Amino acid sequence: MQEVTPELQESVLGAIRPQDSRASDPDVRFTELDLALVEALQAAPRAPWSRIGRALGIDATTAARRFERLRAAGLVWVTAYDAAESVTVAHVDVRCRPRHLEAVTQALTRLPWVFSVDETVGDFDLFLSVAAADLPSLGRSVNRTIGAMRGVRATRTRLCITLYGEGGDWRMRAMEPAGRAELSAARTRRRTVYSTHTHDRPAPEDQALMTLLGGNGRLGYTELGAATGMSEHAARRRVQRLIRDGRTTLRCDLAHPLAGLSTMVLYRGHVPHTHAEATGNALARMEEVRLCVSVSGPHNLLVMVWLHGLHAVDPFEALLAERFPHLTVGDRTVALRSPKRMGWLLDDVGRATGRVPLGLPPS
Repeated sequence: MQEVTPELQESVLGAIRPQDSRASDPDVRFTELDLALVEALQAAPRAPWSRIGRALGIDATTAARRFERLRAAGLVWVTAYDAAESVTVAHVDVRCRPRHLEAVTQALTRLPWVFSVDETVGDFDLFLSVAAADLPSLGRSVNRTIGAMRGVRATRTRLCITLYGEGGDWRMRAMEPAGRAELSAARTRRRTVYSTHTHDRPAPEDQALMTLLGGNGRLGYTELGAATGMSEHAARRRVQRLIRDGRTTLRCDLAHPLAGLSTMVLYRGHVPHTHAEATGNALARMEEVRLCVSVSGPHNLLVMVWLHGLHAVDPFEALLAERFPHLTVGDRTVALRSPKRMGWLLDDVGRATGRVPLGLPPS
């Protein structure tokens, strides 16, 4: 079996990497059909273009061409990553010294195990999402690598415990109901407990396929087979098994500020244990919620939302108070920008400019 070397991966991913957004057409923006296409790919990330087109009422060629236009501009991308229960995950707040924020941010975005980075307003400057093989590895990575960086003043870590909803569950909600039904768009959300230690890692062949799908979740089986030294049949069988067994998550992401969702807010709240699961599941079903997870610390629930602007914050919080009387919001943090999301490097308006393949820190 051929190893996926950096050179080989570059040859495959080079053709699918988004252009530097600074060179992208400044007039490229989302249309209503583009947003419906995003939702279709969120519902069925690897569906044939014929099926995607049928759900949208357009032909397959038009659907493929529109996606390529958006992908080339860095506005949309399809990616894959390990399922939540297979890794240890935490969120880390980082406070930086004056004038060191940019350098620290750039250093953090280069780390494969820091899979998302958000610059925030509040007591801390950065909000990180990190992964590790186990708790000791997580502690060493946060304390010795992030904490020791020049310009970092302090860190605060919250361990993720139970996942109620994440970015792969979120939907753009731009399709017509008939098209949504065509793709069986409603995914079954389920409560997922994160791992405290990595066990039963995928076989090397499966890891190679997941690495390639992380760069382009729509790579064909012929391309996947050629890049890994497998037959097309073997690549198909392994990928379908990974998806069927829930070992990998596929999702379609987008430059959300350019889609009208300009404001990202993080809420840290507390809910009594007896109401935690019901509250977490209900929050995850709200159309604004991108992430809902129980975490360690005094605020046992973390919720990330995408809103249409700061004017939408008060109405959303009023809705929270009305629907969730047991939830007490202890802190809210607004993101200024998101330099990295699930391994993808983003510019100031959320367009993808490159990718750092996901990986775990040294044990």
